[in-house]
Amino acid sequence: MKVKRAKLRGFTLLELLVAFAIMGIALAMIYRATGSSARSVGDVERYARANELAESLLALHDAVPPFGWNESGQSAGLNWQARSAPYPTGITDQRAPPLHEIVISIWWDDGGRRRQTDVATLRPERKPPPGGAAP
Repeated sequence: MKVKRAKLRGFTLLELLVAFAIMGIALAMIYRATGSSARSVGDVERYARANELAESLLALHDAVPPFGWNESGQSAGLNWQARSAPYPTGITDQRAPPLHEIVISIWWDDGGRRRQTDVATLRPERKPPPGGAAP
């Protein structure tokens, strides 16, 4: 009587190595994608804080003095500089206040790299009070 041997089925060593290599590549790609997302969230948060600082600085100055606005400082790890320059409008009506273009630059160091954002807007020039006395 002849006994038939059951053919054993399983994975060969080569098949296991290929499977582990594919799994390793997939895990590396997932790790890289999630790490990149975490960095992006941090960048967005810093840019949002910088824009909030710029908006706060602009809220403090609803008008620009006749000599302009040139100021700099630091707040919560963010460096900032505000500067203004007369903005040509071509309006000849003396009752209309002259405009100034204000540019607020905010920058910070991010791992040895400098990041920066700029906010620009227009503000009217503050008219001197009646009688010509300075405020």
